Amino acid sequence: MTYFSLFSFLIRIPAIAILCIMVLLFTAGYIQPIGCDIGVYSGLTLSTLLPVKPQKLTQKERANFVLSDDLRGILIGLILGDLHICKPKLDKNPRLMFIQGLIHKDYIDHLYDLFKSYCLTAPRTVNPSPDKRTGKVYSVVVFNSFSLPCFHEFLNLFYPEGKKIIPLNIGDLLTPSSLAYWLADDGTFSKLYSCVILCTNSYTLEEVNLLVKILNDKWDLKCTINKDGKGFRIRIPSKSLPVLQELLKDKMPSMMLHKIGL
Repeated sequence: MTYFSLFSFLIRIPAIAILCIMVLLFTAGYIQPIGCDIGVYSGLTLSTLLPVKPQKLTQKERANFVLSDDLRGILIGLILGDLHICKPKLDKNPRLMFIQGLIHKDYIDHLYDLFKSYCLTAPRTVNPSPDKRTGKVYSVVVFNSFSLPCFHEFLNLFYPEGKKIIPLNIGDLLTPSSLAYWLADDGTFSKLYSCVILCTNSYTLEEVNLLVKILNDKWDLKCTINKDGKGFRIRIPSKSLPVLQELLKDKMPSMMLHKIGL
């Protein structure tokens, strides 16, 4: 090889490398999902949260994913709370989207540890546009799962027509783990009244009545319903705290035990 030929070959290497990088960047685009509500996180675009996976699972690989009984119970509670199930336009299988405020990063890290086998990337912080009501930016931490057939069951149960509902057989689905993670997401402890409040404002009165009946029938928590603006909340009274704490003290994530007064 002549010196001139060797020189020509060497200068082509950086150009080839740059071309490869451009191809990788081009293929790492985003898809736009449908049928997903991000609730209070105003200004948070779903295209920001749901990037296309850089690796593609085969149908056989997707079919091999199953949920343990414990994770199924936890997932039921999370769906009752803040978790969203999405079905992107270009994907036949649903995926899970986990969102928490930055203040609860330790909690969402815990959720990722539970579900990381079903996910590609770790949680990341997202700064959405300012909230329309307050003008403030509320940073959130998010991660999402692979799109998998094993999530269809939960999509059909809770989103039969695209909007989250309470399935009529929720009593058969709810476990102590479900209640623990539901409270971790949507529960709050009132120090003034020594009671636990479940924020069920997004559900109808009929659905809240059903949830109260299940909680009382399964664990005798003596729940009542409190009107809250246009919505309804579930109140677990102070006399039921010992029962609730004994039921959940080994089920709830440690950073959320304060929600049941521990």
